[in-house]
Amino acid sequence: MIHSFFKRLAESRILQHLAFWLVAFYVLLRIFSTSGELLKIDLYYTLIFILTLLPGLYLNLLILIPILLSRGRYILYILLLLTIMIITAGFNIFTFSSLIDFIFPGYYFISYYEFTDLMKFVVALTSVTTLLKLSKGWFLLMETRNQISQLEKENVETKLLALKSQINPHFLFNSLTGIYALVLKHAPNAPEVILRLSDFLRYILYEASGSSVNLANELEAMKDYVELQKLRAGKQATVTFEMEGDPGNYRIAPLLFLPLIENSFKHGIKGETGPSFASFHFVTGTKTITSYFSNNKGKSEDPAVNSFEGIGLKNLKNRLEMIFPGNYILNIDETGSNFIVELTIPLYE
Repeated sequence: MIHSFFKRLAESRILQHLAFWLVAFYVLLRIFSTSGELLKIDLYYTLIFILTLLPGLYLNLLILIPILLSRGRYILYILLLLTIMIITAGFNIFTFSSLIDFIFPGYYFISYYEFTDLMKFVVALTSVTTLLKLSKGWFLLMETRNQISQLEKENVETKLLALKSQINPHFLFNSLTGIYALVLKHAPNAPEVILRLSDFLRYILYEASGSSVNLANELEAMKDYVELQKLRAGKQATVTFEMEGDPGNYRIAPLLFLPLIENSFKHGIKGETGPSFASFHFVTGTKTITSYFSNNKGKSEDPAVNSFEGIGLKNLKNRLEMIFPGNYILNIDETGSNFIVELTIPLYE
């Protein structure tokens, strides 16, 4: 029941204001009470005292703060606030000196406080209500920002999952097509290719499904994939895979290198009848890794094959921008006969 009350209090502005003024009423009542007992006249005096302050306080809360203070018009806000506080103190004196006899003719009221003392009450209540107003706005702003941040995070994670789900079928399509060709030729190395594919799929399903993986495991999986592709490439293709530096305990987003390796085989070695090459070089530095991918241009009548752009590379660029916005290097150079790609990305610890 208590929890339900505080929940309603947090959600209702009216209940919040009533709770504040009840507390203020009690505090002022204890201040104004001249005897040890709480008399009816003390209750009336405190009630009238608060009512004389309400117009000025709510002019500040409902008009000055939203229109002037929140928009940075500080000088005008201070000048108008001072004017309202002076008028509020004057209105309190006028009420107890002239109006109170018409409101409660059966009681004798006098103004206990001079103008300077009343200004202290007005300043105190104005300061407290202003701080409460600003703090509530700040908490609402923080809550809104947290909600937006959470939505953006969920949106990014959803996009990354969608992009990764596109990478896996893209890889499977290329690999299964090659295995199909080997089986049709009754190639003796077809079982070995199938086993390597099985190992690589195991890595994708059980290790690369998270947001980050161990760098050493990722590089070893890329090496396995290159070895798998070498079996398809044939003896006339020169394929090299080199690693420098210590991967240590660094972590990395999974499968970032896969589209570039796929493209090297797709646009270089695939369909080439003469000598061809594909080179992969990874250099692990301090909190970064730089990778180099180079291959010759294969000959194909398909314009999509002759261009280095493709679904895998577009997905890679999208992933890089979402994971490392503005904090990565991706250079793609095309010479007369070769493609050369350089990728530098941060590493996690």
